Amino acid sequence: MSPQLARHRSVLPRETLDLLSPQPGEVWVDATVGAGGHTRLIAERVGPAGRVIGLDQDPSMLERAKLNLVGLPVELLHANFDQLVAALRNLGVQEVDGVLADLGFASDQVDEAERGLSFQQDGPLDMRLDPTSGESAANLIARENDFNLAKIFFEYGEERHSRRVARKIVETRKQSPIHTTKQLADLVRSCVPREKGRHFDPATRVFQGLRIAVNDELGSLERLLAQLPRIAKPGGRVGIISFHSLEDRRVKQAFQDRETWEPLTKKPVIAGEDEVRDNPRSRSAKLRVARRQS
Repeated sequence: MSPQLARHRSVLPRETLDLLSPQPGEVWVDATVGAGGHTRLIAERVGPAGRVIGLDQDPSMLERAKLNLVGLPVELLHANFDQLVAALRNLGVQEVDGVLADLGFASDQVDEAERGLSFQQDGPLDMRLDPTSGESAANLIARENDFNLAKIFFEYGEERHSRRVARKIVETRKQSPIHTTKQLADLVRSCVPREKGRHFDPATRVFQGLRIAVNDELGSLERLLAQLPRIAKPGGRVGIISFHSLEDRRVKQAFQDRETWEPLTKKPVIAGEDEVRDNPRSRSAKLRVARRQS
């Protein structure tokens, strides 16, 4: 099947471009290409004399991004952002003028039921952002004991009822395996009360925790942050867009190393009312930017 034009809309586009300030002729990395929205903005700024290298762990998103990047100086690679140094070394690139990483996943990925990322529609309980490698969420909850499952839901999903959910999963799988997103979502709803005054689904936190565990998202972020000082040249700019406190806390701590970074954002930049209204998924986005010290 030929790739379709992506539906995803990049968050904080104006703020990201203004703070990172790509210049003509510079070399940049978009470590999370997604649909190519941010990549295109950067590539248009660096122009034909510049170079943009785009990474993404999802092959299907790379195919969609190509449609949005025709005629621009962009090279696309299938790689997770924690492989940044190795990917650049393979291209003969030692350092770059800037790096952007948008840690959110694309609307297209969420909307595809077969990816198993959403409890809004039924699909296989997969959750892998790179469907070509790793272990599915269904396999993970089939083998882990209740202690480890509760730890995942509590630490990664910040779910207060994590032990209750974990026990229910272990009890249920003795009777039949949990293979679909609907099965898991219904299970969570049966034992987690809906909070008064809160509109989100009781399954939200469990799904977040499980997705983070399946994709080792926090481990990947920590490895990326450790590699950035080796890649960004003196004066180079780095921007990270995170979507929950577990990510933002790590980015904030990394940029507090004043021997390495000069923070360009005292507080994380968030979407304005107009953007949130037009693109509700931007509501939780937080952008932090820092400049590499010389």
